[in-house]
Amino acid sequence: MIDILANNPLLLLFTVSAIGYLIGRINIGGISLGVAAVLFVGLAFGALDQRLRLPDIIYLLGLVIFVYTIGLSSGPGFIASFRRRGLRNNLFVGGVIVVAAGIAVVLRMILGLNSAQTAGLFAGSLTNTPALAAVIEQLSQRGADEVLRTEPVVGYSVAYPVGVLGMILAIYLTRRLWRIDLAQESQQLREFGAVGEHLINCTIRVTNANVDGQSIAELVRANGWNVIFSRRQHDGRIELATGAARLNTGDLISVVGSPEAVAQVTAVLGEPTDEQLMLDRHTLDFRRIFVSNPAVIGVPLRMLNLPSTLGAVITRIRRGDVELLPHGDTVLEPGDRVRVVTQRDNMDRVSAFFGDSYRSLAEIDVVSLGLGTALGMLVGLIPIPLPGGGSFSLGLAGGPLIVALILGWRGRTGPIIWSLPYSANLTLRQVGMTLFLAGIGTRAGYSFFTTITQGNGLFLFIGGALITIPVAILTLFIGYKLLKIPFSLLIGMLAGLQTQPAVLAFANEQAGNEAPNIGYAMVFPTAMVVKIILAQILLG
Repeated sequence: MIDILANNPLLLLFTVSAIGYLIGRINIGGISLGVAAVLFVGLAFGALDQRLRLPDIIYLLGLVIFVYTIGLSSGPGFIASFRRRGLRNNLFVGGVIVVAAGIAVVLRMILGLNSAQTAGLFAGSLTNTPALAAVIEQLSQRGADEVLRTEPVVGYSVAYPVGVLGMILAIYLTRRLWRIDLAQESQQLREFGAVGEHLINCTIRVTNANVDGQSIAELVRANGWNVIFSRRQHDGRIELATGAARLNTGDLISVVGSPEAVAQVTAVLGEPTDEQLMLDRHTLDFRRIFVSNPAVIGVPLRMLNLPSTLGAVITRIRRGDVELLPHGDTVLEPGDRVRVVTQRDNMDRVSAFFGDSYRSLAEIDVVSLGLGTALGMLVGLIPIPLPGGGSFSLGLAGGPLIVALILGWRGRTGPIIWSLPYSANLTLRQVGMTLFLAGIGTRAGYSFFTTITQGNGLFLFIGGALITIPVAILTLFIGYKLLKIPFSLLIGMLAGLQTQPAVLAFANEQAGNEAPNIGYAMVFPTAMVVKIILAQILLG
């Protein structure tokens, strides 16, 4: 059987993936490994025989697809995060990595390691291949012999698996020990766009004479309301509640928003009523419509000016499994479903305007995807100079991520729409993650177990654990207990500190929202650069 798998890489890939997904579904105490189990299965298969390793192209392709799709979906939240303590979080992560380097120095003295082994141990325990590459490049420039150039690789290969497993174990244990209810964090995470909003619809009777004659737009500006007015009843007639509509005592107005926001509106306008503005669907009508028309994707709703151009109001946006309240600066993405209220005889025109094609949501713009990933890979190849000589590059993990963050934030450039339909993004992300985990697992398995059983491999393994685990615990304790960072966001930051997509996959499995992706993208560039610099400093 081993011969068959060794001679058929695709068979090995699908076998590891299938078994990994089966194991990942096992639920113990409410927690499961999910797709991260593919990594462990890959390690087990790789340990059986050194021939059981997938080609480089498998995990490299998976890595590029995974980080690029993560970047596209995290772009808007990434930009928003820097308006909300993003600088502080990056300084925090950078400081923890400096602590990790300090631990490596102490281990060097205790274990009697040379500088090359120490630098490799540091790079492996924090799972950063570019840092290892920078160390090897420095050794080559110094004219080091082949034996010395392999020592960082040995330290890296032994510490790398524990760098992944240790972080996953730390997330699992701290969530259990601190009894963290991730559902309670939803309010904190809304500011990052990581979760949807709990929206309600309320009918308010206008009883406050002070608002007589004021337009809805004037009232919204004066009070800073974060709601949507959908319909109003005036003199027994139901009509769209546009910004220009002026309220009068006795009017009924339908409001959509969070319970807190709706209560603020009610306190100013009047009182809630059980009367419902039942639509006479021969006049006004409502419908959920798929957004598939490229002309409206990536354009702020303010610029579309729907009430004036189409006589329509969007009351809710459903993106994936969450509902969002639309604002003037909200940008529609392919695959969104908008709930629209308009005249019945105008509904077909509105549907055509948004596209309303379910089939197109499963299609991927190969031009956009190809250009974006190619640009990301090119950026990853750019050499970035370091103080004192030498250089590094962001590689296939950093380049596509940075470019995708920018493109995801931009949304579109002229006719090119960078964002992907929500369902297509998730599918590509999952495929990429599976390819990556299966690839690195099978490739690391044999050398990991071989090195552990030979020479000083066990000491290097323990050394790697003594860097990884304290770093993970320190990050989680300070971040959650002292800095009050939401745990869902924090475990993504931990994965970003580790620059490790496998840890991010586990974090996503635990959180069930986009917060880990935003945390990962927020600190990844800083973590990458700091680790590359410190690895070379450790080399001396």
